[in-house]
Parts: sequence; C-alpha cells; structure tokens
Amino acid sequence: MSDFAPAAEIATARALLGRLQANMRLTIKGKDDVIDQALVCLLAGGHLLIEDLPGVGKTTLAYSLARSMDAAFSRIQFTSDLLPSDVIGVSVYDEAVKNFVFKPGPVFANIVLADEINRATPKTQSALLEVMDRAKVTVDGAAHAVGSPFMVVATQNPVDYEGTFPLPESQMDRFLMRVQMGYPQPGDEIEILRAPKLGYDAIALNPVATRVELLQLQALVGRVFIEDTVLDYILKIVTATRTEAEFRTGISVRGGLALRLAAQARALLLGRDFVVPEDVQEMVPAVLAHRLGLVRQTSDALEERRTVSAALRRIVGSIAIPA
Repeated sequence: MSDFAPAAEIATARALLGRLQANMRLTIKGKDDVIDQALVCLLAGGHLLIEDLPGVGKTTLAYSLARSMDAAFSRIQFTSDLLPSDVIGVSVYDEAVKNFVFKPGPVFANIVLADEINRATPKTQSALLEVMDRAKVTVDGAAHAVGSPFMVVATQNPVDYEGTFPLPESQMDRFLMRVQMGYPQPGDEIEILRAPKLGYDAIALNPVATRVELLQLQALVGRVFIEDTVLDYILKIVTATRTEAEFRTGISVRGGLALRLAAQARALLLGRDFVVPEDVQEMVPAVLAHRLGLVRQTSDALEERRTVSAALRRIVGSIAIPA
C-alpha cells in the first residue's frame, strides 16, 4: 500500500466510532466486546450474523447498530412461508405505462435486519446470495443496485431449535463475521430488569453518524497499514486450517481476505493506523469459525461450534507470533 491513513483522519474516525460505541451502549448493557465486533464488521463493509439463544438481545443489537446511523433501515421477519419476491421485490404490470415495472422489496436499504433468518426455507435464504455478494439484485434479467453502504445484519437461533433450517455453506460464507451475545453479567442484568419493558422498535436512539461518514470510514479501513510479516501470519493460520484433520475443508481465499480486512477494521476502531498480530488473533473466531465444518458429523450444533472454536485456538496457539 502507498496511500496510508494520515494521523488526523485516524483521530477523527476514532472520535466518531467512540460516539457510535456510546450510543449503542445505551441499549446494549455489558456487551462492549459484542458492540465492538459489530462495529468492526460495519467498518469492513461486511455482513454480520448474530447467533444465540432466543431472548438474549440479538435483535436489539442489530436495531441499535442500524438506528445509530442516519441511513435507510428495513427489517424482514423471516418465516417458513416467506417468498424470495417478498425479500428482493417483484416486477408487476403497470397498466399506465403498458409495461412491467419493478417494485423493490425491503432489501433495498442501507442496513437490512434479517430477523431469524434460519426460519425461512433454503429457497428464500438463497435470495440473499447475490445481494450480499454484489449489493444488487437481478429480476427478469435486469440488475438493480440496492444502494451504498449496504449491510445485512441477520439473527438466528441455533439450528437444532424446532422450525429452523441450517444456512448452507455458500450463505454462511457471505457473512464476514458471526458473533454470539451470551447471557449478561448479574450486575448488567439487574440494570436491564430495572428498566421499563420496551420492544426493541420502541427504543429511542438518535443517529450519531451519517451515511457519508460511514462510507468515509469504510474507505479508511483499506488504508490502515499491514506489513508483510502480519500478512504472512494470516496466511499461516489460513493454511493450517486446510491441513487440520478435524475440518472437512479449510479456509478459502475469501476467508483469508476477510480476516485481513477485519484486522484492519479493528486497528482503526482502536485508533491505530497499522495492524498488529493481536488484531488478527482477536478476529479469528468471529471471522473463521462459521466457515468451517467438522469431519465428524454431530447433531448438536452448539457442540460443533465449541469444537471448531477449540481447534482454531489450538491452531493460533501453535503459530509463532511475528515480532
């Protein structure tokens, strides 16, 4: 890279990101690490999958992220009877113009909340593949851009819950990161219990960032310096997953690029203009775990995730950290 990020731009970005963090903490109690992961995904221009048990705040996190920015927001409740056209839109005949006219679906927004995505059938899930990869949809041979920036924030319950469909590998690979909420600490849960009961859509949050500012932040991520020794460190981690006996397949080239981009975004979030090995280590679980499956099949989805995470920790621990 030759176009490095100036210190003044890094400082301005850090101040803006601090406002975003503080705004989201108004509704998300005791989950600063999860908030930071969501912001890293946003900075990197990727899509976020929030997976956990029902009732731990997945939708509230997605809503808080979307409402903290002055950008177009839409929510899609995924159900078993949802059709692809309900997501991307459909062409209808307009008698006035004597022709078919495209009617955009709810996916045409800057931030799209795909709530309980794994409750829809695989056919409907696949409607998101193109738009998550290229920020456009193709209907009747015509391409329609959904706008910029574009981010899908999806929530899902564990796949062994009744009425859910596992996301295919191609769909999982479209998500830059997967995070878990977990239960809050007792002190934070007491604060939640004291607060008035509100639906997530009744929570009042004022935007603290504009769409233009978000685009500027995303452009700045690519200018965060990452030296060759750290790139080599990323490559060693990715390569090790391809020879790990427990995994069916290793991390693809796309996965390696995602890890690099997430490390750069984390560095920017922390106010640095360069990547350190710790950035890579911290991003490995969220960026790589959902792209890996076990050779030994198991019906317990949560146990599989724990096994994959343990294997990733072992791989990272076995590779020398560059000086």
